[in-house]
Amino acid sequence: MRRELCPVETLYVPQRSRAVLSCTLDGPVDTAALAAAFDAVTAEQPTLRTRIVPVEGGGHALEPLPEPERPRLTTRPPGEDAYAEELNTPLTVGGPLARAVLIGEPGGHTHTFVLTVDHVITDGHSAITLLNRLWDRYGERLAAGSDNDAEPRPPAWPAPVSTLLPPADEADTAAYLKRRVEDTQLRPVQLLPYDVPSGGGPDHRIEVARLRLNLDETLRLRTAARTAGLSVHGLIGAALLLAVRRRMDGTGSRVLACMSPVDVRSRLTPPLSAEVMVAAVTAHLHTLEVRPDSSPHDLARELGAALGDHIERGDHFREMRIMPDVPRHPALQMGTVINTNMGAVSGPRLPDGLRVTDVRLVPAREHYFPQAGRSPLMACVTTFDGRLAIEFPHHTACFSTDFMAALRDEVGATLLSLTAGAGSPRTPEQTVTA
Repeated sequence: MRRELCPVETLYVPQRSRAVLSCTLDGPVDTAALAAAFDAVTAEQPTLRTRIVPVEGGGHALEPLPEPERPRLTTRPPGEDAYAEELNTPLTVGGPLARAVLIGEPGGHTHTFVLTVDHVITDGHSAITLLNRLWDRYGERLAAGSDNDAEPRPPAWPAPVSTLLPPADEADTAAYLKRRVEDTQLRPVQLLPYDVPSGGGPDHRIEVARLRLNLDETLRLRTAARTAGLSVHGLIGAALLLAVRRRMDGTGSRVLACMSPVDVRSRLTPPLSAEVMVAAVTAHLHTLEVRPDSSPHDLARELGAALGDHIERGDHFREMRIMPDVPRHPALQMGTVINTNMGAVSGPRLPDGLRVTDVRLVPAREHYFPQAGRSPLMACVTTFDGRLAIEFPHHTACFSTDFMAALRDEVGATLLSLTAGAGSPRTPEQTVTA
């Protein structure tokens, strides 16, 4: 049995993009119970037990994996590069679309759990929901104190989100595409130049520069945004654009663009549950003039108003309908910065004796094109349990660790400066991880 991918899902196949979720744990972990919990969630979600296969005549489909190839929890000892190796391990076409790994010493009290899911079958909201459901199942198994080997359900494929959109007039969609293409041609967007010479060697890999605010700083940033009549998302977009613009030549304006992924599942009628494992996201691209000394508040206000108007007009549905045209017109999604934001969400809830000290969501992919000389800046924004973090994944054949650390620090300084009226800012936690 197969389920063909829709044109929107097919776009993700060559990208080989994936969501890498992780949580750092303090306390003992029952590995057998965690393995059973992972089996339980894969039994509940048929797409987690599939692989991508080509379809005769073109395109791709999901096909159930043979039972021996189903994803299972694996363990590995701790090490300096353990998380980095998981981040840099791909999910290949033809193989499992999910991977779960527990890093830590058997019987130890410090672990890192890493869950990787292919973007073809997930988005940020469903990936986070999957992580939390896994730990719910873990707690239930410990509480039951007995075997609970789940049998996989027969495939019941979730429908592609592109088939759930409201009715549309083909002429309206064609006119929207024409207008979008013309706009990208009239105002070509500048990208962030790489600081690493072209032609890097085989030792290059994905690394992540991370900015993390504490609870008080996050609250003050939200308060500052609300007081100014702005969104946190808009302020972060402004800080990102300014950091990028200051790394370009000249003192005048440059045409930059902020791409904001837009959740579709919550805007369907009826809304689609975050438990449904499908990619249910499109994007809004807003182009604007940015100077090195532009006002963060002015940029945030423009970004917020443009995103609000985009959704009010229903353009997020139009964007999903034209996504199959992106390969022919890549500028349709060519942002100078990609500012994702999952909003405020809860992390895993664990049984007594086990505590989560950190939760992360990092996007990764296989192809970073160092030969291009420049690219968008990816910033993945999450707020788990009241703490805002921005992950800056990058490939070291394009951007050096020092370059990304300096950019991260500047974004952090800009955001904290905006909270000055809500208290005394301190230096946020700033880390670079591989």
